[in-house]
Amino acid sequence: MAHFSSDRSWRTFKRGLLNHYVLNGLEVALGLFLVTTLVQLIWGTQHAAAASVGVIVSIIVDNPAPRRGKFWRMLPAPVLGAPLFFLVQLMHQHLVLLGMLAVLSTFLGFLWMAWGKRGAPIAIAVVLAMVLGMSVPKPPEGQLLAAAAESTLFFSIGAGMFLVYAVIANTLLNFRYRVQFIADTVLSLAALMLEQARMVLPEAARHVGLDGETVDGEAYGDNLADRNFGKFSRSGLPQQHMGQLMARHAAFADQLQAARDIVLESPRTPRRQRLAGMLLQMLEIRDHLLACELDLEHLRKAPEQAPMLLAQQATLRALAMELVHLADSLLLGRKPRPMSNLDALLRPMQMASQTPVQRLEESLPDHFDADVSPQALSRELSERIVRIHEEVSRLVGLGRDEVEPDLAVVRASWQMFVSPTAWSWTPFKGLMSWDAPPLRHAIRAALAIAVGYLVVQMLPWNAHAYWVLLTIVVVLRGSLAQTLERRTIRVLGTLLGCVAALAILSAHLSPLGLILCLTLAQGVAHGFALRRYLFTAMGATVLGLVQAHMLHAGGSTTFHMFERVVDTLIGTGIAWAFAYVLPSWERSQLPALVQRVLKAQAAHASTSLAVDQLQAVDNAPELAWRLARREAYDSLSALIQAVDRSLKEPRAVQPPLQALELFQAHCYQLLGQMSSVKIMLMMRRGQTPSPFAVQQLKDTAASIDACLLQAPQIAATDAEAQRPAKMPAPERVPGPEDRDQLIPWLMRRLATARILASQLQQDAVQIRQLLAREETLPPVQAEPAQAQST
Repeated sequence: MAHFSSDRSWRTFKRGLLNHYVLNGLEVALGLFLVTTLVQLIWGTQHAAAASVGVIVSIIVDNPAPRRGKFWRMLPAPVLGAPLFFLVQLMHQHLVLLGMLAVLSTFLGFLWMAWGKRGAPIAIAVVLAMVLGMSVPKPPEGQLLAAAAESTLFFSIGAGMFLVYAVIANTLLNFRYRVQFIADTVLSLAALMLEQARMVLPEAARHVGLDGETVDGEAYGDNLADRNFGKFSRSGLPQQHMGQLMARHAAFADQLQAARDIVLESPRTPRRQRLAGMLLQMLEIRDHLLACELDLEHLRKAPEQAPMLLAQQATLRALAMELVHLADSLLLGRKPRPMSNLDALLRPMQMASQTPVQRLEESLPDHFDADVSPQALSRELSERIVRIHEEVSRLVGLGRDEVEPDLAVVRASWQMFVSPTAWSWTPFKGLMSWDAPPLRHAIRAALAIAVGYLVVQMLPWNAHAYWVLLTIVVVLRGSLAQTLERRTIRVLGTLLGCVAALAILSAHLSPLGLILCLTLAQGVAHGFALRRYLFTAMGATVLGLVQAHMLHAGGSTTFHMFERVVDTLIGTGIAWAFAYVLPSWERSQLPALVQRVLKAQAAHASTSLAVDQLQAVDNAPELAWRLARREAYDSLSALIQAVDRSLKEPRAVQPPLQALELFQAHCYQLLGQMSSVKIMLMMRRGQTPSPFAVQQLKDTAASIDACLLQAPQIAATDAEAQRPAKMPAPERVPGPEDRDQLIPWLMRRLATARILASQLQQDAVQIRQLLAREETLPPVQAEPAQAQST
């Protein structure tokens, strides 16, 4: 058992070393080494230190990105950072003006948060340029202007050289980044499949604890699911693992968008098209997995279906392991092994899918709301799992370059699937509202910097005041959850980093040796920023101390460790305190997120049920559906992340969690119903549907649209909202000319979709009512939320 665990840990460790985070860390570390060494050899150590500051500021925004727009994506950081670096040095002798500049630059810098994931690194880089400007030693009297201009010149030289290097390196590593993003997405899909396998487990097996079984390769799931996705109890749901399953879906959606930006850019060469085809294939597998959740509650309660459910679960787990092997091969640069023979696992399901079941077809004309036999539901689930096996086989075939990718939609319209790369003024307009989270965070950060600056002026070692401000910048995040997550880790990382830096500086290394240490620290700090913040805090501490030592041309290292630890504690405390100042609680963002989800669900249902897709001669309906599907998953992922972050907020301001849990579950169930209907229709593409089926598709689309986009004026009461809905009968019974194998299952899915749309409407209204009701309550003294268990 110990050997099994160590072997699994080693494979997980190898995956971590081979992912794009580490490669990007190595790339920026090499750039820092090359630029700093070149400047040191030509102009000396002091100028190399100033150039390294420009490189470090530029490194903040150097992440794996599409080749198109990489230069313009990075340019704002050095362009804004250089003049700020210069002004800070000019005001070394004017403490009041320096403090005002620090506060103003922090406020303006953090306004870049309005541009989301692209703007956040710019904000950090701008403020970092200001803070590192304070670390430059004061020049002799009368040389202030010349010294500031000279150090800023080499700041610009270092930033400019690294900017050119980063664009070239990103282009050279583009294909490797594509492979790594695909591998990460495959692993995330495997984690989702393993979670779905747990959901398939029958009730009898759950009672004996079989759902706690683990398998080799499963550990990576926790590494790939975003750490922000919490595991809170969803007591309102009958499914034991529904909360974790939704978190996996949200993590997969987040991973997908990151992969789209890299993989779908200009898929014009055969190798790029193969990777893009693999990405599209994973989308199809995700839809089949989501459809597997349908009717599981009824199946798990049928004792006679337990053997079949165990076989279905074993098949899903085996397919997940195939995905793990595929991802490992991609990361190692090897040709994936052929798909394993799973005939023994598939045979019971293939036989079940061929067994005739008449109960559903016979019951439909007389009473549509009749119960469906577990045998019929099990057959449908078996058919889905068999299709998943076929899709996974195709994915492995694409990885082995044995299957041609189908890119008819993406090849001509890839720009529609990737995030924008151009800067625009549109996000800035959103800052005009006082409730805008980026505006409130900018004010909060500026106030924290102001207090931090006043505090450090009273310290006996205020020559190194920048360390307190640097701690505030990196710990104080946009949400309380992120701030609390970094609070303790930052202190521990700083302590360990101080020990390492003290050992390095006490060794009195040569300038080249210091540059090597600087390079290693920068690579660790950058490469693990989004994975292991403890390593980032350690690397950043070593980087800052060695950087300051080089800027001071070999100053004494005495008491550096004590000073830095105290500075870190002060900065962390200030950041923690100001996390509660002008807070942007997640509850304030929830109404807009819920409305976005409703619109996305309505658009997805409309495109999924469109009749013209059956006879379309071009890819326009398919393109519209793919875009609608992406928005449906992305909007739901954003809502889940917001709800998860709210769990770290004070209980007095937490949103109505149970209502939100039900809303999220119903959203995924509606997506599953639409995916099932879409699969049914696509299997009959080119065929002429019956008039009855066409009318039911149109009526259902109109009904869902009316439910989700036209909220009622008066909401249902809690009792009404919790009352189980009855499956409605169709307006007319299909005649003999309409009878085919599709009609009964299609009618069941459409009727259930209408019920779910109505439940979503009730959930949304209930959420709005609860949020409005809690807004009118008197303020309660906020207490930090305790850790919540699963």
